[in-house]
Amino acid sequence: MSHSVQEIAQALGAECFGDVSLRVSGASEPSTAGSSDLALAMAPAYGDQLKLGQARAAVVWPGADWEALGLKAAIIAPRARLAMARLTQMLDSDEEIAKGIHSTALIGQGAQIGEGVDIGPFAVIGEGAVIGKGTRIGAHVVVSGSAVIGEGCLILEGAKIRRRVVMGDRCIVHPNAVIGGDGFSFVTEQEANVERARSSMGEEGIETPSDGTWHRIHSLGGVVIGNDCEIGCNTTIDAGTIRPTRIGNGCKIDNLVQVGHNVVLGNDCLLAGKSGVAGSTVVGDRVVVGGGALIADNLKVGSDVVITGNSGVSSNVPEKRVMMGYPAVPIQTHVDMYKALRRLPRFMKDFTNRQKTVSNSDETS
Repeated sequence: MSHSVQEIAQALGAECFGDVSLRVSGASEPSTAGSSDLALAMAPAYGDQLKLGQARAAVVWPGADWEALGLKAAIIAPRARLAMARLTQMLDSDEEIAKGIHSTALIGQGAQIGEGVDIGPFAVIGEGAVIGKGTRIGAHVVVSGSAVIGEGCLILEGAKIRRRVVMGDRCIVHPNAVIGGDGFSFVTEQEANVERARSSMGEEGIETPSDGTWHRIHSLGGVVIGNDCEIGCNTTIDAGTIRPTRIGNGCKIDNLVQVGHNVVLGNDCLLAGKSGVAGSTVVGDRVVVGGGALIADNLKVGSDVVITGNSGVSSNVPEKRVMMGYPAVPIQTHVDMYKALRRLPRFMKDFTNRQKTVSNSDETS
């Protein structure tokens, strides 16, 4: 499928110039673009790379002399990444899930399958599950009985939607994600060492328990996911113990993310790969968690907080803070600490030299 430069510009809400009837069938980096590609040269640093490719049209930065760059048509993108989002959405083809219900799919008794639902090979829909209108389900997906999936969702290969999960409309679940698994919650007959350490802040000694058997606390609360959410590959969202784990509207969760039991995520949160939110933590709206960052259990993180990659949050965070480091502190504090740490070897060398000077002075006095 091809699109004219003008059609693309209209979809992006951007201005276009030159031969706007020129048609392109794909997007490419400037240096490798073919004659039918739309090159993405949205910053001056990419201008010279256009000469290495064969693109006749490109998305360029504001103020670019597109004709001098050898282009026949150009789209001006004031906000490059937003243009990228709209362009890739326009050019992407739908996931290849065949229409209808595949003959190898297993549909449990009493399952409610909405109009226009597509279900791929070897998918399993449990008894009493509800699948909303227009939802597409890939091969080997398992939707347990009592789960509810809204309208227009896309559940991709191998994903597991377990019991007591309620999902809103237009959600995307990527391959091998597991939603609604049991939370990591165990208890011993007597007070465990971890409980003693937490309550006494380590002042009480570690003891060998008479019975160290861990008894599993079952998860009865399920998971509630809002509308327009996206869950990445191999991500896990655990069910709540009594009340549900909650994911707000518009949350985007990357691959390999762990969301613990009883967690509450506000609306429009963004969790990057290998991050984690431990049990019973409450996160406000529009919080961004960088890759590999961890938030400890039973905390409160305010709205509009940014937690940078590889940080470790171990205490409550007020709203509108940028947190960095391990343990995470406000970013400017972290920068000051880092600068002081870099100066430490020089300081210690100077301190040692001063000690030697004082010592030599004492010996000669």
